[in-house]
Amino acid sequence: MLKRAVKLQGDRCPQLVVKGQAFPVKRDLYLVGFGTRQWCDGLSYLAREMLLKPHSKIQVIEGAKNNLPDSEALKGAVAIQELTEGLTADDLLLVLISGGGSALLPAPIPPILLEEKEKLTKMLASRGAAIQELNIVRKTLSLLKGGGLARLAYPAQVVSLILSDVIGDPLDIIASGPTAASSHSVQDCLQILTKYNLLLNLPKSVETVLSSSPSKPTAPEDYSHVCNIIIGSNTLALDEAKRQAEGLGYATLILSTAICGEVSRIATLYCQLIRLVCLGFAGLGEGPLSDKVRGNLLQLAAELEIPGLNLAEFLHALRGLGPERPVCILAGGETTVQLQGTGKGGRNQELALRVGLGLHRAQAMETSSTSGRCEIVFLSGGTDGQDGPTEAAGAFCSPELVDEALQEGLDVEAFLSNNDSYTFFSQFQGGHHLLVTGLTGTNVMDIQTILIRATERS
Repeated sequence: MLKRAVKLQGDRCPQLVVKGQAFPVKRDLYLVGFGTRQWCDGLSYLAREMLLKPHSKIQVIEGAKNNLPDSEALKGAVAIQELTEGLTADDLLLVLISGGGSALLPAPIPPILLEEKEKLTKMLASRGAAIQELNIVRKTLSLLKGGGLARLAYPAQVVSLILSDVIGDPLDIIASGPTAASSHSVQDCLQILTKYNLLLNLPKSVETVLSSSPSKPTAPEDYSHVCNIIIGSNTLALDEAKRQAEGLGYATLILSTAICGEVSRIATLYCQLIRLVCLGFAGLGEGPLSDKVRGNLLQLAAELEIPGLNLAEFLHALRGLGPERPVCILAGGETTVQLQGTGKGGRNQELALRVGLGLHRAQAMETSSTSGRCEIVFLSGGTDGQDGPTEAAGAFCSPELVDEALQEGLDVEAFLSNNDSYTFFSQFQGGHHLLVTGLTGTNVMDIQTILIRATERS
């Protein structure tokens, strides 16, 4: 991707050209990257194959392993800070940013210790804070986030190539916005801490920093030397998935690229959508039952407040789908899980397991057995290839999953109550329902796929 997106032109006055935009390199070109390990590998390849010559001053710095802030990540952040502080107006800083960048560029504002900031972040995540909320808190407490890296690099030209792992692609939230002006203030941070009942349990060092932070976000004009370019996003991934599905003969619709909310409620949304399609396939797309399902969907969508989702328009498009062609519904975003147990899993595997349970319950309640006339597969996976602290990217399910699991002595509800979805899928049918891709080298959030095929016509 980088090799296609970036190239140097000219011998005497080279230029960095990104998507048709040219940036002159008057003196030196510096590269820094942070995010998933694959970004660092990509940076290493780019530097080695395209830019580096023997004895070059460009240095590749790799962050911590497992996408967790630690002493090694802090050491890398300090090195990046020292490099950018010495740049001049004739230099160009090329910054590669992707998911994980927030955790892998830790530079807490003194006197905050890295351990204190990490503990606070984990507490927020365990209480269900969304990634946007986590990053608002992180950048408020950081030297490099919230535009800090760009401010340090001034007066050098800064060009950031960004893989977005955040809903809506907000530049100041992706990786906590190291090269983008912050649209948030310390008041936003305080509101989040209050929301999750953490404001009265803060370390003294955090209280000190919050009390001395600016009350208003930095003015955008302070960043005229910066150009931020998104080169990968969930929208691009879903568009390509749609093209592939249509090539396989599926009638394909994209629900949303901004799916967010607690995983159990999102599972309900998908189960209701599947039910509505199956009703249509059974010739019951119009009538009291389908009207009730539509009403439930619209009410749930209103409660979830998914950004940009026009569910009424989507449901209108569903009305035109018949059993002649299989249907593919695509969606993307990032759900949250409120931890209640001590099991092992990830949001995608838990979502798949909850959808499997929901489809089972719906099928048991259906007197007309409309879902039995459809083959249904639901899949949820992380585009980075890793779902939580597991080797799987996600999992897939069908309405038959619960009954088949019971035959193996596996109780789906018991595993869900312990947030133990990975253990379930690892044991169920020898792990056949796990989605295992290996690390993909990118991260543009999660993707859900619903495949529905009519088995008989009414």
